[in-house]
Amino acid sequence: MVFFCNNIWNIFKFLHNYRKKLMGATLSEPVTIKDTNAIRNEDYIVGSSCMQGWRLDMEDAHTHILSLPDDKETAFFGVYDGHGGPNVSQFAGLNLHKRIVQSEKFKSGNIEEGIIEGFIALDEQMLNDELMRKDTSGSTAVTCLIKNNILYTGNSGDSRAVASVNGCAIPLSYDHKPQNASESRRIHEAGGFVEFSRVNGNLALSRALGDFCYKQAKDLPPSKQIVTVVPEVTVHELNKDFEFLIVACDGIWDVMSNQAAVDFVRAKLADGLPPEEICENMLDHCLSPDSKVEGLGCDNMTLIIVCLLQGDTQEAFIQRVKRAADLTTIEKFDIKPEETEEYIPPEDSATRRSAPSEQQFIGSVEDIQQIIASLRHGSLEQDVFRCLNVLSDESEDERVSNEREQDSAPQIFDVTKEDGKEEKTKEESKE
Repeated sequence: MVFFCNNIWNIFKFLHNYRKKLMGATLSEPVTIKDTNAIRNEDYIVGSSCMQGWRLDMEDAHTHILSLPDDKETAFFGVYDGHGGPNVSQFAGLNLHKRIVQSEKFKSGNIEEGIIEGFIALDEQMLNDELMRKDTSGSTAVTCLIKNNILYTGNSGDSRAVASVNGCAIPLSYDHKPQNASESRRIHEAGGFVEFSRVNGNLALSRALGDFCYKQAKDLPPSKQIVTVVPEVTVHELNKDFEFLIVACDGIWDVMSNQAAVDFVRAKLADGLPPEEICENMLDHCLSPDSKVEGLGCDNMTLIIVCLLQGDTQEAFIQRVKRAADLTTIEKFDIKPEETEEYIPPEDSATRRSAPSEQQFIGSVEDIQQIIASLRHGSLEQDVFRCLNVLSDESEDERVSNEREQDSAPQIFDVTKEDGKEEKTKEESKE
């Protein structure tokens, strides 16, 4: 019996240490220097900011272009959350919008298929690059493209875009997680497996740019690989009810719900703050005061706020937001708050939503039960769970918060359009 208990103790000690390894190391003090930018024209007022935070490196990248070089009437905004290194996220920040606009489908007017072609073409471009093909990193990608007053959102991974529609948070993208039924099915059909809510026990998202080690099946198309680059695309026709967009990595969404983020931005806009300052305020709001939680508020953070002027001046836009804040509530749309956060479309839907990210952590009770189920059933399980808490020196609430998966992170590229030229800025934050 003692030998049996010791084995269980060792199993959970290993799992606890493995979880901490997956979480990634943190600094003794956060890097709070922010790379903040503001751009505007007659259609948009845009602010962005990013911060390394507690992570050892900065792997996020982001792009905001008010007028694409190859399509002057199109605006583009993207956030890329890298993992395993910064190279893929940086490469995407510089090139994904080019691949989309130059795709044959886009040129023919099929914007949705053009976005999908662009994502696939970026992976192919990296595979044809002598340096990038050897890179082992990957990246999420969430992009908002606006053309002819139509908003096209492409997403691969678990970064997210949300719109404020008269103050109601409307999700524009849906997280891709390995435990999603359709994602899990594709993973298994391609020869992979899902363990601890991770692809092959390692990757916490099921779609991504790069990550070529999961795309080795030569007989399968990109959409059928263990990890696919193919994005889901949603389409919305813009009107005066659309106030602004929030495009951000999971460093923000792990801490704030969709509606909480919209409420935060809306209140600041109504007070007259510019979007770039609101971005900085939100980063500070999401930053954890310490790194003990090893998850929430400890990741890299990147955020873009796009104010949709819809023909208004900046002053008129602010007044529009203020009036709407006074006159509307979520109930007006007959949408319950939880539906905007945890809505799970049917299996045959074009868009799918994962379970709330706060519940997706390594070492959940379900994961633990899978391991010990073959050993013994009964009250011993409760004893084992208590042992795990002793090992980690955490309360139940702390354990749930602490076990949020964190993709590693370094470096940010902002690409803006100005006077027909692209300007690239790079700022490295040092400890």
